[in-house]
Amino acid sequence: MNQSILFADIQTWDQHKSVVTFPAQQAGALIECSISLEMIERLSGISVDGERQALQAFSSIRFDVEELTEELIDNEEFNEKGEIELK
Repeated sequence: MNQSILFADIQTWDQHKSVVTFPAQQAGALIECSISLEMIERLSGISVDGERQALQAFSSIRFDVEELTEELIDNEEFNEKGEIELK
């Protein structure tokens, strides 16, 4: 685990994009991250319907999501807005 990347225990459901968003911080810079509903379902093995289930499933796989996110940040795989997207 990369100790220079920190994750707050904050997550929100974006209904319009069907993603859970969560922040990461590296060297003082805030990085907006998101994971798609499809990837949450794939990683958790749970069929998700709605905000509550999406956030619960996200919480159950948070460690795996953070590891995948760290890898993308380390490899500088940001989108055009400087965000990390797990799809």
